[in-house]
Amino acid sequence: MQQAPHNGIKVGISSCLLGDKVRYDGGHKQSRYCQNVLDKYFDFQKFCPEMAIGLGTPRKTIRLIKDEERIRLVASDESFDITDEMEKYAQETSATLGNLSGYILCAKSPTCGMERVTLYIAGTNNGTKDGVGMFAAQIMKDHPLLPVEEEGRLNDTLLRDNFVTRVFAYHQWQCLVESGISMAKMISFHAQHKYLLMAHNPALYYKLGPMLGGNSDKSVQEIADEYIALFMEVLATLPTRKSHSNTLAHLQGYFKRHLNSDQRVDLASNIDKYRQGLLPLMAPLTLINHYLVLYPDPYLVQQVYLHPHPDELKLRYSH
Repeated sequence: MQQAPHNGIKVGISSCLLGDKVRYDGGHKQSRYCQNVLDKYFDFQKFCPEMAIGLGTPRKTIRLIKDEERIRLVASDESFDITDEMEKYAQETSATLGNLSGYILCAKSPTCGMERVTLYIAGTNNGTKDGVGMFAAQIMKDHPLLPVEEEGRLNDTLLRDNFVTRVFAYHQWQCLVESGISMAKMISFHAQHKYLLMAHNPALYYKLGPMLGGNSDKSVQEIADEYIALFMEVLATLPTRKSHSNTLAHLQGYFKRHLNSDQRVDLASNIDKYRQGLLPLMAPLTLINHYLVLYPDPYLVQQVYLHPHPDELKLRYSH
């Protein structure tokens, strides 16, 4: 399966993660993984909401507080309130981000935190981890399909693989839409992603196909909107060793007429050892890709599951 060109994949990112000295203390939170690895595959579009509204650096720290009327963004000593300015910037900027295929946020930030941001009670230092950064909340509200992740969570190999997989898949969908959507193109897109979807959420996967069955009075655009919403929901589910193993067993079936007894046993053993946690996912996948070179199958060759992102990222070597 040929992926879209890497340099066309635009991903938003908090400026501090690329080493920009934009934090309140004049420092940064450089992510070496983002800057030295993902930068080769994504065209990063960087944003710092606090600098954008003119706070400058160094500056007073800010926090989210909850009063009776609304959640507000204020200086930690409550000497100034920038709620209105930040809401205006977030709304105006978010409206321009429809070309992004993903977004990487800075954790715990009162503007950019995706989750578990401290939300204080007005006039106190008491807070709960129930907040979402004001800028991040606007982006996620306006772009519910957009793959969004925090840089710290990318240290988890499963979350990292899942995020990058979703970015590449969503970008492919965006390219499809840009080329002019049609039922034929959606059916082809669905076929290419069959085993990827199966590995993530088998139950929801089986609900996607009927959407494209031609038995609906809805317009192509309405079907497309419903399809991609469920498609991204499926991919947001983390696959398990059980669901991967089930998918690998389906792929194994394509080769049963070509492999000898020892080869079939070897492949089945690799899949089972992966299921037990004794081998990484790349072990059975490498065998399947090897047999696919020897015994090409047109349907299997197009499957995104076999190469959901560049092999050079090595995302499937550690789980």
